[in-house]
Order: sequence, then structure tokens, then C-alpha cells
Amino acid sequence: MSTESQMEAMAVARHVRVTPQKARRIVDLIRGRQAADAVAVLRFAPQGASEPVLKVLQSAIANARVKADKASESFDERALVVTAAYVDEGPTMKRFRPRAQGRAGRINKRTSHITVHVAPKVTGKAGTR
Repeated sequence: MSTESQMEAMAVARHVRVTPQKARRIVDLIRGRQAADAVAVLRFAPQGASEPVLKVLQSAIANARVKADKASESFDERALVVTAAYVDEGPTMKRFRPRAQGRAGRINKRTSHITVHVAPKVTGKAGTR
């Protein structure tokens, strides 16, 4: 087992009340970036969806720290890279609003499952990212 795959950490937030389309716009900003840069980008992003994505990223970084401590390995947060980040669609809550002439209009309140993977940056000829 290589140390690269062993040191990969992830975090998932499920049933987040943000539409997947809006969350994907934010996740696309951080994919492939250094973890510290991604945190800075999310802190200053004006979109509301950046807050739950930031929490998931910080959780993934903390999970990597715990994983390194358990394996008694050195941990450098600056070496972490967001290797994968994606948003899946969660269950949709259906609500109804009254409309004209006794009709009902359906409102879809969409939810998201946000997943972020972080791993140390690969250096040398073993592999490139």
C-alpha cells in the first residue's frame, strides 16, 4: 500500500440545503488547488454556497491531520491538494404555493451531497498531479 493512497482523506456533507447547480459552481473553483489556497478562495467568495463547501474542506483537512497522527507520520497542511471535489444531488423536498384560479404551483427545494478529497501533493517521478 502506498503512502499516497493511505494519506488521502475525505469529508462528506449530506442533505445540504443548497441546490447542486449552485454548489457545483463553487466546487469548480477549488478542484485541483492547494488546500490553503482553496480555503482562502472560499472565505472570500460572495456566493452563499461557499460556506458549506468551506466547512467540508476544513473537515477533510482535519481528517487528514487525524489520519497522519494515527499513522505517526509528519503532517504539513501546506502540502495538501484538493484531489477531488464533487456535488451529487440529494433528495428534493416538494412544496406547493397557491396560484391563480385555484391551482397549485410546485416548488422544488433541492439538496446536495458535497464531497471533498484531499491528499498530499505527489513529488518526484512516482507520479504527477
